[in-house]
Amino acid sequence: MHVRSRPLDPAPGVPIAVAQEVIANAAVTGAPLQLVHLHSTGLKDTPVLIDMVKRAQARGLDITSEAYPYTAGSTAIGSEFFRDGWQERSGISYGDLQWPATGERLTQETFERYRREQPGAAVVVHMIPEDVVDQVIAEPAISIASDGMPWRTSGEHPRGAGAFARVLGRYVRERGALDLMTALRKMTIMPAQRLEGISPQMAKKGRVSVGADADLTLFDPAVVIDAATFEKPMQASVGIRYVLVNGKPVVDGGKLGTKLFPGEAILGTGKGR
Repeated sequence: MHVRSRPLDPAPGVPIAVAQEVIANAAVTGAPLQLVHLHSTGLKDTPVLIDMVKRAQARGLDITSEAYPYTAGSTAIGSEFFRDGWQERSGISYGDLQWPATGERLTQETFERYRREQPGAAVVVHMIPEDVVDQVIAEPAISIASDGMPWRTSGEHPRGAGAFARVLGRYVRERGALDLMTALRKMTIMPAQRLEGISPQMAKKGRVSVGADADLTLFDPAVVIDAATFEKPMQASVGIRYVLVNGKPVVDGGKLGTKLFPGEAILGTGKGR
């Protein structure tokens, strides 16, 4: 779940307080908790939030979290995030906002115009410190998710097309921030296991074993890297040779097939863990 929005007072430690609130609620009710996008929630306080999640897990609480490998998030320009006081509350201004359709950084004039004319359109928000992203991506206890919307072919954020290749190329190969198997675990089995309690189908995902679904990505670890940018967010990643969904290739020899839909809907049971 997302935590509630920051109050008007941008005091240090507010991300800690709002995370503590939902963790306490989970502890009292026994409900499982997925604290989404830990770094965009915590910002500079993210190291403390990582520690909070790990301490909660050590005490047997069903609490997990994830992050995406970018220093920017995205939200509707007409959303509550931009209510009066957003600059002071978030520590950013118009130039930290980017319009996906043109790649432009906003000004007060363009911000007010887009917010008035296209309130439901997404805007990219550059506000996450890079060192925070580095730490949360390398943390074994935090899984990796894209938070992307790949069915939007126009794109609004490069995470929809490049998140996982970015981890493999930038953080594993180039920076050595985490080893390959840890990265793969954070992107496959960890998310699958998190969802098994509400969707039995997920027990056949995220792993290579007899009886598991043949959803496989074959990539070259020496060259794999993201090509998507904030200006061109839907560029296909480099080094992805094959992608199999239910055993059928949708990417074959590096080429994306068309009119291929071998996947199946993932359904929940309607019951919590």
